[in-house]
Amino acid sequence: MTAEDRSISVLEKTAREWLTDRGVTIDDMAELVHYLQSKYHPSLTMKDCRYNVNQVLKKREVQNAIVTGIQLDKLAEQKQLEEPLQSTIEVDEGLYGVDEIIAFSIVNVYGSIGFTNYGYIDKQKPGILQALNDKSSGQCHTFLDDIVGAIAAAASSRLAHSAVGEAEEE
Repeated sequence: MTAEDRSISVLEKTAREWLTDRGVTIDDMAELVHYLQSKYHPSLTMKDCRYNVNQVLKKREVQNAIVTGIQLDKLAEQKQLEEPLQSTIEVDEGLYGVDEIIAFSIVNVYGSIGFTNYGYIDKQKPGILQALNDKSSGQCHTFLDDIVGAIAAAASSRLAHSAVGEAEEE
């Protein structure tokens, strides 16, 4: 079932729209899930990956993280933050960890396996993560790159849990 097939909250609709507006699709995140899980699940399909991404996006904690992070990225682009926060977010300063803390709120939804998935994908930066980290675009994705990686890590964790029979109530 896609988001369009059911009634969704204003928060979920906004989170999904803002991801799209920032250039991130469900397929982009599903590709990251496939990247993380294909060697453990040889028959893994993109349909399975998309399904798990969509399930993660249904979570209110995830929706809150998305809109908070994207709003901060937008404010940084518009130079609407006060210094020294403006410069810190604008350049994605290495020792600024608040972006990762927001990502951890997503990763934590599906347990500790998500932390290793997130750490791995955050270092590798495959697919959409590489594009989001390209500073030459003029856009600020200090929060978004970590949020997208965390969504993929959480969807991967969800997939791993379901593979061992831990069904989640939907």
